[in-house]
Amino acid sequence: MSKGSPGPTPGFLVWRLANKWRVAVDRAVAPLGLTHAQYSLVASLHGMQRAGERPSQRRLADHTGLEPLYVSKLARALESAGLIERTRDPRDPRAVQLALTEQGQAVTRRAITVVQELLQQLLEPLGGLDAPRTRAFTNELTTLLDVPLAPSLPNDESTQGITP
Repeated sequence: MSKGSPGPTPGFLVWRLANKWRVAVDRAVAPLGLTHAQYSLVASLHGMQRAGERPSQRRLADHTGLEPLYVSKLARALESAGLIERTRDPRDPRAVQLALTEQGQAVTRRAITVVQELLQQLLEPLGGLDAPRTRAFTNELTTLLDVPLAPSLPNDESTQGITP
């Protein structure tokens, strides 16, 4: 929290909410053998495949906001579990394309249903998943996410001790 603020900062609240929701999704998808990060990957891949896309790991990283190296690590684990297949892109031999297997599609569909039910519960204080307050909240979050990050600041005394 900042010194001049009477309560928690927006950054602190976003961080707390993100952690709370991550834990909730982790718990909800654990019976399906997934973590929240793996769910984010397979659910995004599911939507992209439905749109006719077979994305590269890089494209999926850009879509999810996850680091490319982390997407690679998650993809390898999901491949080992039989949920996705990784193949070389015929147009770019350095790129790896991802696709859900049949088993991956089935698990992902179940996980999406579980997470949608969870989101309905988590968003109930705003009126539920389809409520006007939820749409406004989503629009505000999208506005904040659309702002590009500024270049990193040097690690000096003026930036130390600041909470999110």
